[in-house]
Amino acid sequence: MAYGIGVNGEIERCPSDKLKGKVAVITGGGSGIGRATAHLFSREGAKVVVCDINAARAMSVASELVAGNKEAVSITTDVSSEPAVESMMQNVKDIYGQIDILFNNAAVILPKFIEQIENHEWQRVLGVNLSGVFYCTKYALPYLKSRHGSIVNMASMNGLVGQMRNPAYSATKGAVIALTKSLAVDLAPLGVRVNAICPAGVMTPLLEEWFQQQPNPERARSDCDLSHMMGRIATADEIAQLALFLASNDASFITGQAIPIEGGATLGYGVGPKPEWSRGGGGY
Repeated sequence: MAYGIGVNGEIERCPSDKLKGKVAVITGGGSGIGRATAHLFSREGAKVVVCDINAARAMSVASELVAGNKEAVSITTDVSSEPAVESMMQNVKDIYGQIDILFNNAAVILPKFIEQIENHEWQRVLGVNLSGVFYCTKYALPYLKSRHGSIVNMASMNGLVGQMRNPAYSATKGAVIALTKSLAVDLAPLGVRVNAICPAGVMTPLLEEWFQQQPNPERARSDCDLSHMMGRIATADEIAQLALFLASNDASFITGQAIPIEGGATLGYGVGPKPEWSRGGGGY
């Protein structure tokens, strides 16, 4: 991505075709970080496959790209279903003949204490957040190997440190980081790089869903901003920039890394003790 000075003096990003000729598969591509990444990858020359369990959202994003004279398709997929993922990857191969980039981005959340979690809820989070990465990697790998491709996994700050009232999500993201490192060892000799992104708060529909499940959503938003040393949460576009870097040849010697992009959220206590630390009478 090159930079230029706009008419009002602002620094503007200018596409530089970093992904020209490449095919990128993005799961969870219908909204949030997935949508932002689909647009960025497309501007950088990639043919983008927008995958999402929500057909309307996936189609909407693909249509946005096509309207901008870019090449994109949408595929409705539940990444927790192995047959669905196998079929999806075969469809991509049939359409484009190759896969160069896999962005395992699809995820769900479950903001509950462990004793409140039902088994079917636990299995759903595992299915999407962890099994989804396993299935997508397994069935994309034959094509990625032939192209010396790149895998970018969406992990989380929660996979590096704990978070209150989020044990299921945190467990899956920690597992994604471990899977990333193990795959990087296995696949480096084959020319395939594997890395993980570890954001803190990012303004996406997924985070908004989390806010709405708190007793006091507005308080949750404020506390989330203040828990980052930079005083705010990230935008989806900021996370997409890291995905682009890891997917491109700019990161040609980087593999097996879990890279925090968290505005200083793990640097210290920041605003000090928070009322939600008290399960007895505190909380949002």
